Amino acid sequence: MRAPDTDLPIVLDNVSVRARDIALLDGVSLAVTQGPATVLIGPNGSGKTTLLRVLMGLIGPSTGTITWGGRLHAPPHRRAIVFQRPAMLRRSAAANLRYALPRRERSEARVNELLALVRLSGFEQRPARRLSGGEQQRLALARALARDPAVLLLDEPTASLDPSATKAIEDIIRDVAARGVKVVMATHDLGQARRLGGDIVFLHRGRVVEMGQAADFFNTPKTKEAQTFTAGDLLV
Repeated sequence: MRAPDTDLPIVLDNVSVRARDIALLDGVSLAVTQGPATVLIGPNGSGKTTLLRVLMGLIGPSTGTITWGGRLHAPPHRRAIVFQRPAMLRRSAAANLRYALPRRERSEARVNELLALVRLSGFEQRPARRLSGGEQQRLALARALARDPAVLLLDEPTASLDPSATKAIEDIIRDVAARGVKVVMATHDLGQARRLGGDIVFLHRGRVVEMGQAADFFNTPKTKEAQTFTAGDLLV
């Protein structure tokens, strides 16, 4: 799989997103650059999913600016997103992939390559909606990778999965990142953030409270909020 290098860096400058009187994101400034996975953590409602949607270009900022590779309003040709509960088409696993692929790439070899990448070889004719939760999530990853993205955005991809299915997803994420695709992932699992994160973005109440390398963040969190959260205490 080719590892493209467009759409990076993604730069947010004082970005806020409001829904009526609620600030979903509040003055967020950060840069997503090439390198190991960036992991978003924070309590429920902290703004992780909203930030992923902004990075994808699905929603625009109420205030502030965002650029992709130095461009405003860049179409998401080189970005892909996988949601926590992906929708499966009422088709086979292979047909789900063919639908996601550009018409010129809908070959059996390309479908088999993507299925092998997510450890689903031999599942070509399985009905997608009858796959297990972990298998569906792996198929969703394959559909996203069919876009040959430079940036892969993942919204809690292992939520509600058992340890075996979680490990399978994490192994795929490592493989994808090793191929040069920039992974930005939201998770509620601090162990997963430690295992996969190159750097950490910690959000609370729509703000970026702390950012840093994963080892530094978990070993010596600087803010009181991060210290509370990483200790497993309730952060309100």
